Amino acid sequence: MKIGMRTPSLKKMLKVRTTGKYKKRAMKTVNPLYGKKGMGLINNPKKTIYNKVYKKTTFSFWDLFK
Repeated sequence: MKIGMRTPSLKKMLKVRTTGKYKKRAMKTVNPLYGKKGMGLINNPKKTIYNKVYKKTTFSFWDLFK
């Protein structure tokens, strides 16, 4: 598990700001429960817990400027 600052990636940052929005809209039309709070814990608890801990133990480069 990583602790400290996450490595910034311009490629990933651009991808998440463009393709994610359309994918979310498409998935929402197919599955009305997609994106609801707590659904990650039901679908994949191991990944959800890992992501929760990762988010709390690391920080972004951009967090330094807030």
